[in-house]
Amino acid sequence: MNQYLFMEYMMGLRAKFAARVAPSWMVFCVDLAIVIFSILLAFALRYNFEIPAENFKKILVVSTIVVLVKSLIFYFIRLHTNIIRYTSIRDLFRIVSATLVASLILACLDGLYYLLSSDKYYYTRLSVLVIDFFITTSALIFTRMLVKLLYSEWHSNTNGKTNTIIFGTEELAVSVKRALDLDPDSSYKFVAFIDTGEHTQNKKLEGVDIFHYKKLDFVIKKYGVKALIIARTQISSALKNLVIEKCLKQGVKVMSVSDVKSWLNGGVDLRKIRNIRIEDLLEREPITLDVSEIQKQLSNKTILITGAAGSIGSEIVRQICNFSPYKVILLDQGETPLHNLELELNEKAPEFKIEYILGDITNPTKLKHIFENNHIDVIYHAAAYKHVPMMERHPAEAVRNNIYGTKLLADMAIKFKVSKFVMISTDKAVNPTNVMGASKRIAEMYCQSLNEFGVTSFITTRFGNVLGSNGSVIPLFKKQIENGGPVTVTDPEVTRYFMTIPEACQLVLEASAMGKGGEIFIFDMGKSVKIVDLAKNMIRLAGLIPGKDIEIKFTGLRPGEKLYEELLAKEENTIPTYHPKIMIAKVIPDPFEVVVQKVNRLINLAETGDKMEIVAMMKEIVPDFKSHNSIYRVLDVDKKAKMQVPFSRVEKN
Repeated sequence: MNQYLFMEYMMGLRAKFAARVAPSWMVFCVDLAIVIFSILLAFALRYNFEIPAENFKKILVVSTIVVLVKSLIFYFIRLHTNIIRYTSIRDLFRIVSATLVASLILACLDGLYYLLSSDKYYYTRLSVLVIDFFITTSALIFTRMLVKLLYSEWHSNTNGKTNTIIFGTEELAVSVKRALDLDPDSSYKFVAFIDTGEHTQNKKLEGVDIFHYKKLDFVIKKYGVKALIIARTQISSALKNLVIEKCLKQGVKVMSVSDVKSWLNGGVDLRKIRNIRIEDLLEREPITLDVSEIQKQLSNKTILITGAAGSIGSEIVRQICNFSPYKVILLDQGETPLHNLELELNEKAPEFKIEYILGDITNPTKLKHIFENNHIDVIYHAAAYKHVPMMERHPAEAVRNNIYGTKLLADMAIKFKVSKFVMISTDKAVNPTNVMGASKRIAEMYCQSLNEFGVTSFITTRFGNVLGSNGSVIPLFKKQIENGGPVTVTDPEVTRYFMTIPEACQLVLEASAMGKGGEIFIFDMGKSVKIVDLAKNMIRLAGLIPGKDIEIKFTGLRPGEKLYEELLAKEENTIPTYHPKIMIAKVIPDPFEVVVQKVNRLINLAETGDKMEIVAMMKEIVPDFKSHNSIYRVLDVDKKAKMQVPFSRVEKN
């Protein structure tokens, strides 16, 4: 019991010590004591500790002048205002500067005395001032480093702390270690550094061993590591993913440093060490953009973005603001999302001319008013219904919004001579298996057919699932994990391609800049990801164990859902461009007269609300539309049966 009380007392004492900061007057007094000690020791050394009695008065006068000069210099440079236990290289440089300036002033005063005195002799030997400079500087630095070391040792009690390793050995990694070592509330004990270079192996940094990343498993087991901090300025996505996956499989928490530039510039902020997110695990190498071409297309232009408050539309807005547009018009039917976007942009980009319009792309009067009152140069059309199961249940709404809305907007673009119309499409438009994908394919066909008029360049961009977007599995899984599970996955074999929102929008801007009109650009989506593996990694990132802490439940494929999304980047189906991540789909556009006739029939049919008739017409327009796991499969069966009936029988019937 006494031992427990003693430990509690020591912990309380340590916390009290951590909270105390020596007052500035105390630091100033200690510095003055060092100054007095230094000048007296300098004289003693000058006279080999045998000071003549007749020199005592001179030493007293000189010492007084030295103390006065140095106290004034130290006060104005404010050496006493630093928190000693956080002394940095910059603080040590200030000490050297202060003592050097003081010594130079003293030397000048002695020189002035020489000039004014009748017998022409120096009152103080230069050697005394030199010795005093080195003693004062060394003593000030030593006391500060001693306090810092004692403070660090006082707080080095590692009981209950988490064994942690840092990935990286550069300045950023050292800054992170020092910042956390000096933080009294830190719960991390650093046991090793991990790095990729061979030259750093079998060496120490800050007294801690450095290991090669290939020995990561060994280090984790040897030291019982429970946390890893990625603190490296440059790291490939492949290596980063490898390190994270190894850690997650062994129950090691992974964190990274955000706002690296701020850290390297001295802006240490422990709040910017954050947990790794699933987006970090799925991110790929940074995209290189042809900034000059994008600038040429957007600079000083009026740009209309539909679906502007959505995940894709809002990111396009943020990126477009980097290219100096004349005006940006943001159109969305969601009141609250549009309001939130306005608040964000008013804070981040108050200098830009942005107009926020609440409205629906299926409202011709609203669209006409927008075009009549603005000379629009470029349109980014991101407004769409995109939830597959919802559109399976409401095909009329898919036609009204995704097809009719696009048609109205495209027709306005032709009428008002818009330079470029960029349609944001989806990979689900390729050999569609659901109403949503088919509606987007029909919208693509209509835009492509309009390109023959030559007034507006119609460009289509296709990509797959976007991380963090509305409708993505990521927010759903996060919510399910927060609620304690289960995490629902449709099928153990289902896979998807993923891309981050900024990456997708960067490629949209690049493709729109390179497009001449009529192209359907498709993006390299990387490797497909098993959704069940995605779910497991998200559970591990939350510090839980899949199957034990959080159950994974398989619910079966939803109506219209594919097991595997088709990989668009096939050589036989695409034409490469100068950008390695952008290709052009080999799609021959249908004549405008044919497309517009069918689209108008479909739009009129949607007014009836007859689901089967609407979807049947969509299948007629898009012959590759084959329904999966849907009530509309019967239409494919009927169509196949009719095709197998002999021609003579069909004619008789």
